[in-house]
Amino acid sequence: MLSTVYKAGRAPALLRHGRRVAVAPPAAQLRSLTSGAQNLSVRQQTESPIARLQKRFLSVSAARPGSAVQSAPNPNAYLDSGVIKPKEFVDVKKVLVIGSGGLAIGQAGEFDYSGSQALKALKEAGVASVLMNPNIATIQTNHSLADEVYYLPITPEYVEYVIQKERPDGIFLSFGGQTALNLGVQMQKLGMFEKYGVRVLGTSVRTLELSEDRDLFAKALEEINIPIAKSIAVNTLDDALEAARNIGYPIIVRAAYALGGLGSGFANNEEELRNMAARSLTLSPQILVEKSLKGWKEVEYEVVRDANNNCITVCNMENFDPLGIHTGDSIVVAPSQTLSDEEYHMLRSAAIKIVRHLGVVGECNVQYALQPDGLDYRVIEVNARLSRSSALASKATGYPLAYTAAKIGLGHTLPELPNAVTKTTTANFEPSLDYIVTKIPRWDLSKFQHVKRDIGSAMKSVGEVMAIGRTFEESFQKAIRQVDPNFVGFQGAKFEDLDFELQNPTDRRWLAVGQAMLHENYTVDRVHELTKIDKWFLHKLQNIVDCTKELQQIGSLQGLKKENVLKAKKMGFSDKQIAHAVNSTEDEVRTRRLEFGIRPWVKKIDTLAAEFPADTNYLYTTYNASTHDITFEDKGTVILGSGVYRIGSSVEFDWCAVSATRALKAMGEKTVMINYNPETTSTDFDEADRLYFEELSYERVMDIYELENASGVVVSVGGQLPQNIALRLQETGKANVLGTDPRDIDKAEDRQKFSEILDSIGVDQPAWKELTSVEAAEKFAQEVGYPVLVRPSYVLSGAAMTVIRSQEDLKDKLEAASNVSPDHPVVISKFIEGAQEIDVDGVASKGELIIHAVSEHVEQAGVHSGDATLVLPPANLDQDTKDRVKEIAQKVAKAWNITGPFNMQIIRAEDPEGGVAALKVIECNLRASRSFPFVSKVLGINFIDVATKALVGKDVPKPTDLMAVKRDYLATKVPQFSWTRLAGADPFLGVEMASTGEMACFGKNLVEAYWASLQSAMNFRVPEPGEGLLFGGELSKNWLATVVDYLAPLGYKLYAADAEVKEYLETKSKHKISVEIIEFPKEDKRALREVFKKYDIRGVFNLAQARGKTVMDVDYVMRRNAVDFGVPLFMEPQVSSPLIFQSRPLY
Repeated sequence: MLSTVYKAGRAPALLRHGRRVAVAPPAAQLRSLTSGAQNLSVRQQTESPIARLQKRFLSVSAARPGSAVQSAPNPNAYLDSGVIKPKEFVDVKKVLVIGSGGLAIGQAGEFDYSGSQALKALKEAGVASVLMNPNIATIQTNHSLADEVYYLPITPEYVEYVIQKERPDGIFLSFGGQTALNLGVQMQKLGMFEKYGVRVLGTSVRTLELSEDRDLFAKALEEINIPIAKSIAVNTLDDALEAARNIGYPIIVRAAYALGGLGSGFANNEEELRNMAARSLTLSPQILVEKSLKGWKEVEYEVVRDANNNCITVCNMENFDPLGIHTGDSIVVAPSQTLSDEEYHMLRSAAIKIVRHLGVVGECNVQYALQPDGLDYRVIEVNARLSRSSALASKATGYPLAYTAAKIGLGHTLPELPNAVTKTTTANFEPSLDYIVTKIPRWDLSKFQHVKRDIGSAMKSVGEVMAIGRTFEESFQKAIRQVDPNFVGFQGAKFEDLDFELQNPTDRRWLAVGQAMLHENYTVDRVHELTKIDKWFLHKLQNIVDCTKELQQIGSLQGLKKENVLKAKKMGFSDKQIAHAVNSTEDEVRTRRLEFGIRPWVKKIDTLAAEFPADTNYLYTTYNASTHDITFEDKGTVILGSGVYRIGSSVEFDWCAVSATRALKAMGEKTVMINYNPETTSTDFDEADRLYFEELSYERVMDIYELENASGVVVSVGGQLPQNIALRLQETGKANVLGTDPRDIDKAEDRQKFSEILDSIGVDQPAWKELTSVEAAEKFAQEVGYPVLVRPSYVLSGAAMTVIRSQEDLKDKLEAASNVSPDHPVVISKFIEGAQEIDVDGVASKGELIIHAVSEHVEQAGVHSGDATLVLPPANLDQDTKDRVKEIAQKVAKAWNITGPFNMQIIRAEDPEGGVAALKVIECNLRASRSFPFVSKVLGINFIDVATKALVGKDVPKPTDLMAVKRDYLATKVPQFSWTRLAGADPFLGVEMASTGEMACFGKNLVEAYWASLQSAMNFRVPEPGEGLLFGGELSKNWLATVVDYLAPLGYKLYAADAEVKEYLETKSKHKISVEIIEFPKEDKRALREVFKKYDIRGVFNLAQARGKTVMDVDYVMRRNAVDFGVPLFMEPQVSSPLIFQSRPLY
């Protein structure tokens, strides 16, 4: 176990406590001030006149009529006035902060951001901090924020061990999502907090239980006459059916203590309820059956309360989609746009009443269903912790919710806390917004075979974007492009049955709306009738449609007048989008726009709607303005962030971007961060000198680069998105791209150029060929022999990469690959089976290798490196192999003249003749990779820190061989999958990445480290001897027999779904074993669940070589239902048993 000690310096003492003394203002002063900003029903809906007056009172210096100069408010003067009475501080010396573990659908990077803020608040207060989080990819697990970091599973046993060792006197449960909350409830029941004298800071466990236990929650809200949907809490299937009969269909099922709507769904009849409840009860001990309010508006309020009962609503948000779609899968707009003042204040008052009644101390999220045409409403849910919506609200308003919640947990009150962003007001005010924020989710459902694409009450999205504009149209179109650079803005796509698509939401819903309005001439009324989306939003989209048609009528670049371009830009049109409409190119439109003198204006997010001067670095660009809020004198270095989280690009790249920013700041460089992901630490107000919440497109990056007169741009720490525009930034935009020349990056991304360079430096690679036709491909595949790997150039996380094992599969797969990347050729290469994969992460300067790390994969080559188990230092690589790998890294660094970070994947294939094993390079990325945080923390040197020094050419260290250092520990990094979220998806490991997160743990040996890592995965439980294990999969290999040989002596009951598997296991095993065939209903999920129950099946081993072609494939049904029933699923031969059940690996 590794930990690090860092002495936190004590912050200057603040006036810590007290209560606000309400001063009743004269009635004559109660006047409503509204903003005339077009399209924004923001000000009148965000604050009451009294709240606004209180804010001014609390901010001290309200403007006086006729005063020429307005001085900045000073919170210290207010604090010094003696209005706030000091009170006893929460006396804690050391606090344990519980993290959220691996990123999963429903619980992602927002908890890295909130946990980091909590640790900063503790450090400021001079309180020692201990962090427990096995997610090694996060900023918070850096050895700089917390005094001690434990990479251990978040379970009561491990937490008790850390409490015994560290003896903290306080614990934070609100910053680790559902993981930390569930842990807190468990530990309270076990009496551990009382036993060790650990105080729960902030919201009490009782309140957490109250908000999570659906029955208790309903009763609590009844006490204060707050309406909730009629609901009944049940624990069995029969009770659920009885409850539904009492309530009346349609109903919604919700699981208690579940995250992101896991285990929830709608049922219109008894049959649907049986299936839904059966699955939900495997995921949660209690489910709630409640009346469905599908079609109502969904509205959220973020509320902050301190222990003195000061209570404010920081942000209210409205879902673009009506109720029925989980808020994490909805397009969300802040502040609300369609609520009347009466509706807004009714829900605000209810939120404050609820939070006070429940006794929340810190931050809380209240979700409502609101009748579309009346004042009836229901409370749907209360999250008494930091949530995904909290991160969005923080970034949308500029109000640091997590930081404030941590301070409140330490006993501070809202009136005494300065607003950390503005530095001119206190935290006891409700932000004002003079802009609109749009959040759009990002799904990656197309990566999964057989997945159901409908979206409903259970969350499926893997990330989200946040765009800021001064009109809804501007904000909405920016957000669409942020989701995927292939989108130009509001657009359509072809659907077989458009009306069905509009009525039944999927991840492509907004495209269906775009198709209907842009191409099929649907009216606003018709779209509203089919989708129940509020007409206000649809009328705004109609404005975009009308503008598009105007541009199409102009039809040429020469026909564009200044007013045409300005109108389009004010509605959020990109240069490329305008070019499409007038049959021109993006570069030509950009040139014409600049000739007209049309550039974006830079505005601040200051939480005060520009009413008072505020010192903030939180910026966005808009065309709906006439002045800049800042001056451009820094000539800083631009860092391009990683954008939206998606499978293949997640918090690891945020760690890289933040590390690079901090390294530049430490060298005295000014930093400019561009990113648009509200869940990240990189978009926090105190990381970069300037933060632009903006698109990572060529157009926007060049706008900011030119405005800032930047000294350079870093493209190598944000994953694939910045890489894709690097060449254009340099060649067309003439930007100074720091580090490896983008022309060299292109030589690594283009398979043809990549291969030729490897040949020229004598580095081996699998046989490959560029594809131009199916016939040529078939001929090549026959020459090298199946299996072969098909892949496009410029890929991220194996998109469209496929292993093909027969000629008949070839044609379909090739067509699919071509569609992914039509501008780049597709290549085919020999796929080497049974080989071992090696990951190399390195940093070079001017072609010289400075540092490198060599990690080995436990799984066989063919499992994507993002889904593989990584071991560092490698446990099973001999010194000769490590030396040869280093030599390859040196040759590659020199050949591509690398400056900065790079990553390679190499496969090690045994020589059938018994000679030296072959090492073949299969991939090389001239950028940071997802394993950089892992190797940095395991080896104790920040690779990005070194890379940043190389990029700017300052203090570059001398070459060091970190792999030559002998270590008495190793670490394993394991993937976190979210299969339970992705109904129907085939849980299968292949060349296409499927995991959503990762965890890593340390140990003295491989088994110890891997065992801890596995327990860090959510819901993992090792089968006990005497329980049942079910087997299936590939019978042409000896995989299953090897696994059974390990397991047979341990006393498990062995089962198979068909006679073939039974016969194979009984004949091939070294032991005399008996395998029982069980009935296996492939189409009836409920019956199959009964089978699992009857035979007490607690583990499934399905070692298949390929995905199931249909949903009736027995292996697919076995894998899918293991996931749905919460049974551990082992699907890769190398990790299937020895590492878990025995002590030696199966290599």
